[in-house]
Amino acid sequence: GKFGLSLQPIRYALRMAETSEYVIHCRRCNAKAVVKRVGGCEWINDDFEEQVYAIVQCQVCFDLALVRHPVKEIHPRSRAVVLWPNADRMLSKAIPESLRLEHRESRTCFRNGAYTAAVVMVRRTIEGVCAENGIKERTLVKALERMKESQLIDKRLLEWAQELRVLGNEGAHFTGNRVPRIDAEDALALAEAILDYLYVFNAQFNA
Repeated sequence: GKFGLSLQPIRYALRMAETSEYVIHCRRCNAKAVVKRVGGCEWINDDFEEQVYAIVQCQVCFDLALVRHPVKEIHPRSRAVVLWPNADRMLSKAIPESLRLEHRESRTCFRNGAYTAAVVMVRRTIEGVCAENGIKERTLVKALERMKESQLIDKRLLEWAQELRVLGNEGAHFTGNRVPRIDAEDALALAEAILDYLYVFNAQFNA
């Protein structure tokens, strides 16, 4: 063809892909799930490496995703990379590495359905933020209030944190209640908002 490459391997890979199943992390199910190809095409990138781009559908929730794997990959389920929906975004390197590592662990817990553990890691992340800024109150609520008084965070972030009861006793101590996914997801979003506000937006505004 145009690039002097044999089309036979590509056709063979596409025939395989049409009947292939993949195992990916489904964002809606928040778990590993088997997905089946419902569409796609082959592509040659700038390095002339043949790739298959496949539209796949989760067999549990029927949500769609876009994955990629090399044409020559015999077992695509072991090499499929999810391109959409987007995976967790990378936190800015302006955020201290220690806090990024804490938040990464909270995301890992969440992806594996350990919602209580995810909230505990969110608490650790926010406590780390307070410590990094010299706030040493005995409770997280008091520490966040002091952050607000010091103008490190704004009123909206404080109110958001106060509304999340899972950041208090339900997340840190045994109560017999399970932390629901939506509360864990909200806690993760709050942590990211605080990290971005402190280390990215404020820094850009001051600059």
